[in-house]
Order: sequence, then structure tokens, then C-alpha cells
Amino acid sequence: MATTDLTLEAFGTTVSENDTVLVDFWAEWCGPCKMFGPVFETASEKHQDVVFAKVDTEDQQQLAAMAGITSIPTLMAFRGGVLVFSQAGALPGQALDQLIDQVKALDIAEVRAMAEQQGAQDAEPSEEEAVQSAAAQLDDVNGR
Repeated sequence: MATTDLTLEAFGTTVSENDTVLVDFWAEWCGPCKMFGPVFETASEKHQDVVFAKVDTEDQQQLAAMAGITSIPTLMAFRGGVLVFSQAGALPGQALDQLIDQVKALDIAEVRAMAEQQGAQDAEPSEEEAVQSAAAQLDDVNGR
């Protein structure tokens, strides 16, 4: 299995210590989540250079709340520790592959400069700061 289960404790480290991270927020009872799961897993097999993580919103309610998750499935993409994409809803395989290619093609220096402009703090935040930063970035993306 090429995906990893992500917890509140591991979220900040996973996002900050890996170049490209995709996070699928899901729940067992969610029909669209069950349909998206195999698509996410297939993409993880094709893109070995990307970390694919799943957050069970029932088990990790605090993390889901901090990330501002109001609808599942929600997919987030991080590049260089910065949230660069967040969208609720299941994507078809081809759209997910295109998104991954676009995220991987981002210039990491530009991503970090953008994060600094958005008020990002130092490059190695604590786990709590990283989670809060991700939640704040998500709020910005969603206009909250």
C-alpha cells in the first residue's frame, strides 16, 4: 500500500519534511470517499515521488477541524510545506494525475515566497504551528 494514515501528531512533520504531499480527508461512511479511495491509491502507485496520506476525519476530528474540513472527501496538496491546493469532492483519475503534475511542476522558490507573503513563519515550524498554518492557508484559499 502506497498511502499512509496521517494523524494530528504526524501532520506537521509529514507536510514540512516532504517535497510534495497529497492529503485525502475521508470517512468510512462516505460514499464518494469510497469511490475516490481506489483512484487515490492508483495515483500513489504511479507517483512514487509524492507522499500520499489519508486522514480519517472520524478518528482525527481535531486535525479535520483545524484544517477547516466541512465536506469530504477533501483533497489538499502541499508543495515545500505550503498548501497549494484544496478542494472538496472526488476527482476522476485523469484529473488527479493532471493536478499532481501541476503541483510537482511548481517552482518551490516561488511557492515559498508566496507563503512568506501570506505570513508564513520560519521554514521549520513546530507540528502545532504547521497544522495551524495549514488551516490558516486553507481559510485563505476558501475565502474565510
